[in-house]
Amino acid sequence: MARSLCPGAWLRKPCYLQARFSYVRMKYLFFSWLAVFVGSWIIYVQYSTYTELCRGKDCKKIIMYLGIWDNLPGVVKCQMEQALHLDFGTELEPRKEIVLFDKPTRGTTVQKFKEMVYGLFKAKLGDQGNLSELVNLILTVADGDKDGQVSLGEAKSAWALLQLNEFLLMVILQDKEHTPKLMGFCGDLYVMESVEYTSLYGISLPWVIELFIPSGFRRSMDQLFTPSWPRKAKIAIGLLEFVEDVFHGPYGNFLMCDTSAKNLGYNDKYDLKMVDMRKIVPETNLKELIKDRHCESDLDCVYGTDCRTSCDQSTMKCTSEVIQPNLAKACQLLKDYLLRGAPSEIREELEKQLYSCIALKVTANQMEMEHSLILNNLKTLLWKKISYTNDS
Repeated sequence: MARSLCPGAWLRKPCYLQARFSYVRMKYLFFSWLAVFVGSWIIYVQYSTYTELCRGKDCKKIIMYLGIWDNLPGVVKCQMEQALHLDFGTELEPRKEIVLFDKPTRGTTVQKFKEMVYGLFKAKLGDQGNLSELVNLILTVADGDKDGQVSLGEAKSAWALLQLNEFLLMVILQDKEHTPKLMGFCGDLYVMESVEYTSLYGISLPWVIELFIPSGFRRSMDQLFTPSWPRKAKIAIGLLEFVEDVFHGPYGNFLMCDTSAKNLGYNDKYDLKMVDMRKIVPETNLKELIKDRHCESDLDCVYGTDCRTSCDQSTMKCTSEVIQPNLAKACQLLKDYLLRGAPSEIREELEKQLYSCIALKVTANQMEMEHSLILNNLKTLLWKKISYTNDS
């Protein structure tokens, strides 16, 4: 077989040898990358499995260190010992106790606790809703052993948890389908119901591999790892219903300030469950947090990732009115999720409604009417399509 030298070369190796070397180099690089991928995945699985374990001994140390064991009712102690498979007979030295009430008697504890909770809700929620009714609801939740009274230990535990927006929202929406159930609490620790799927879509990869994947390709790849379209539609309806729950509810409006796929999950029946609600805040509270913040542009007036206000250039201060409502942010998240694989007979109408939804602004005239109309239209369109399918 005739072998010619490479063009413009003199006394060089034949071209096919260069091609062979290039092939060997490519094969070496491929197997090196594959080894790094497999090794990183193994390390990630081992590490995540270890760190996500609920280790009973560590829980015991935290509980004893906080000094709250002695204040827990017997029923709660028994349940915790059984759940952790531990005996709390030997105590660690407790932390110096923080005085929450001057006179820790049963009557003064309850009265003082009610006054403090009412003041907290007044600051967070303003005058919206029946705050006295909400205080009574908190008293019911705080009564861990269900003896009809709130002890000093129960009051301290509930007070610590009420500083957290997620806990407050779980109490307010405890009867709603898409809010995770509160399974129990102790001190400032609380347990929520388990959710089978802890992200709306996508696949979890080691952070080492994430560094080498372009964001555009990552989004496309995530959309491949999703349920069938009817099941996606059912999950989407759940998100729309949750938006409805927090929009002008009995205790005011709550704002979703981190609307991302990682904060949403679903169970084995494809019912949406909120996985992380820490960035869902009362509107009144957010306005207090962001107003009068110094700004150079609108980029400085952001809370979380999604709650944006505008920068008043005349005063160089952030305004208090959030620009985009929860529904618009939810539709932005659902756009690619629902349009991919959507049935052809509803795709055009679905796309039109989603873009109308994304365009919603808080400052628009008759926003509340448009909000309700778009939300109901979307839910109706999706329900009509999946009502008679097995996947739904």
